[in-house]
Amino acid sequence: MRIRDRYQRRVHGGTIMNIQKNLFGGITAAIIALPLGLAFGVASGLGPTAGIYGAIILGFFASLFGGTPTQISGPTGPMTVVMASAVISLHGDLGLIVTTILVAGLFQIAFGLLKIGKFVQYIPYPVISGFMSGIGIIIIILQINPYLGLSSDASVVHMEK
Repeated sequence: MRIRDRYQRRVHGGTIMNIQKNLFGGITAAIIALPLGLAFGVASGLGPTAGIYGAIILGFFASLFGGTPTQISGPTGPMTVVMASAVISLHGDLGLIVTTILVAGLFQIAFGLLKIGKFVQYIPYPVISGFMSGIGIIIIILQINPYLGLSSDASVVHMEK
């Protein structure tokens, strides 16, 4: 088999059926990621516009650098809380917040190149479960007032003040 054929088969899937599956997978991910980005943008204190831009940029870079067939990249709850703490500690200075995000991205790239992710297997399950449960509780608490029709900023930033 020629190199070009192997490349086309690997990159493009080689069939129309794979293109159709990829298209529907992308549409499904967008339907879920964009409203989630809106909600997390509001919860982080930067507003819905920042959440939408974050979801779009994340999707672009995830598709650019690839991944695995089962990997879905999108906004996450823990990053909302991290972003909100950056907004609080940097007093809303957008330049410093963007710089912080870019430096964090460089750290993630470096950790990926150094294959540090393999050490996650040594973190006990209760620690990961407790962390994710805590993030979930924070997000649920933020949504109680809007659910009841009461005024709320629905942001982690306003919980800290």
